[in-house]
Amino acid sequence: MQKKALLFALIILFTFQISWSQTPYKVKTLLNGVEVQDTWPPQTNKIDERKEMPVPYLQRNQKVIPVNMGRQLFVDDFLIKSTNLAAVSHTPVYSKSNPVLEPDKEWESNAAGPYAAPFSDGIWFDEKDQKFKMWYLAGSPKKSQQSFHTCYAESKDGINWQKPNLGIYGNTNIVDTFDRDASVIWLDKQQTDPLKRFLMFSVQKPLTYDDGRFQEIWKLVLKYSPDGINWSNRVAQSGGDLSDRNTAFYNPFSDKWVISIRYESPFGRARNYLENKSPEKAVNLTRSVKNNAKDTNTIYWFGADNKDPRHPSFKNIDPQIYNFDAIAYESIMLGYFTVWQGPENNVCDSLGIQKRNEVLIGYSRDGFHYSRPSHKPFMGVNEVDGAWNWGNVQSIAGVPLIKGDSLYFYVSGRRLNKEMWDAYTTTGLASLRRDGFVSMNTNKTGYLLTRDLAFDGDYFFINEDVKGELRVEIEDSNGNVIPGFSAKDCIPMKGNSTKFLVTWKGKKSLSKIKNKIIKVKFYLTKGDLYSFCISPWSTGESRGYTAGGGPGLS
Repeated sequence: MQKKALLFALIILFTFQISWSQTPYKVKTLLNGVEVQDTWPPQTNKIDERKEMPVPYLQRNQKVIPVNMGRQLFVDDFLIKSTNLAAVSHTPVYSKSNPVLEPDKEWESNAAGPYAAPFSDGIWFDEKDQKFKMWYLAGSPKKSQQSFHTCYAESKDGINWQKPNLGIYGNTNIVDTFDRDASVIWLDKQQTDPLKRFLMFSVQKPLTYDDGRFQEIWKLVLKYSPDGINWSNRVAQSGGDLSDRNTAFYNPFSDKWVISIRYESPFGRARNYLENKSPEKAVNLTRSVKNNAKDTNTIYWFGADNKDPRHPSFKNIDPQIYNFDAIAYESIMLGYFTVWQGPENNVCDSLGIQKRNEVLIGYSRDGFHYSRPSHKPFMGVNEVDGAWNWGNVQSIAGVPLIKGDSLYFYVSGRRLNKEMWDAYTTTGLASLRRDGFVSMNTNKTGYLLTRDLAFDGDYFFINEDVKGELRVEIEDSNGNVIPGFSAKDCIPMKGNSTKFLVTWKGKKSLSKIKNKIIKVKFYLTKGDLYSFCISPWSTGESRGYTAGGGPGLS
């Protein structure tokens, strides 16, 4: 009898362990191969907590990870089974040519002062006519108030910018005159309708019949353009009275347009989330939500966490999320967290200083949950007299742009101007190594072993900077070295390359083991490993997303 009871107990325990270990929800696979819960978007974040955002796909330990789309970056532990290498976060370097765009036209100033910088807006490389293109916020000629309109600039190299005479609104480079706040210009490179190639998501004040009367209140409006210069009338508009700093982006991995909505949480400025396959529906469904339970389309997303930086001169002020922009890069989403550190506008005005906003970065594989391995500014301020970015650095849509082996990031910054404290906004440039966000580093000898990977490519490329040597070994799913692809067979690599073709003795491709489940083991001596890619082509194109684009890309 005791043996039967023990056997029954063991069966119950075994069954419980199986059910506990299984995923508690159905999953679906995104375009980049990441498995997420089928019920989407998730509603798990808590408004009353100042904590880092949970990232479920990092906790699930996905059994097999497809790596067919894009370069595979080591910005988190998603790809890694084990390693003794150290993850090192890197930040872009500001250009000595900064600012690359300044307010030097009479129509770029208003009553508060001169402005010539994107307020999200957008900087893209347009492959159609091989130009770098910028849309930016400028002071409106309505000198009696702090009003703004949208201007356009272009460049052949991304450094030297011109403001063409467009002849739309006089002899200026103005493309839209509606009084505005934040705006996003999105170049939809997959759009088949040539009239909708460019989208403008703009926080404006159109005359609206609302609450029983006509009034001018903040709305998020959507417009289309074939060229980014000649814009349609608004085709969609948000409901209610919206706050001022709202933006949008496209998540290609889920094929959804996302509205990043300003939300006043118990901890101050935070973000709400709304997504839809249609950009018009997304805008029409957007509204300012003070009670999330009243609007099932909009959910609370995140606020500042307990690691976000504080203002060194106002340490008692809790950080807040002033804005959030995002874009797809290779196989991940880059998220730009504009972290407000104070003080409030009235204090800035009385002291004649700029408020402190700095841009921090996060990484996502599903477009909703963002890992933030570093809470140091990715693009920060420089509180030195005369600095173009003394305060109030803001992120820009479309970046990074890819130029050779470098990534170009642009940000807005404001000079110290005590007479007009919130003015003199310019545009700055910073550059970073291609894929150079996080590297796996060792000053000695180390290794990195991936999880099980699925692939259909032929050629193995790595992005590395090695002073010693690097070898790559291919294992099967059981951890056995595949003959001919051992570390001993690998031709050792050293030097610095963002796209180095890995070869083994007598083997330049993985064609004989294509479509098998593998693990990859990197043996590294004195160096940095940034990413890898398994490409169908010997030229190394990754099939990933190239963010704002760049010259010479396939």
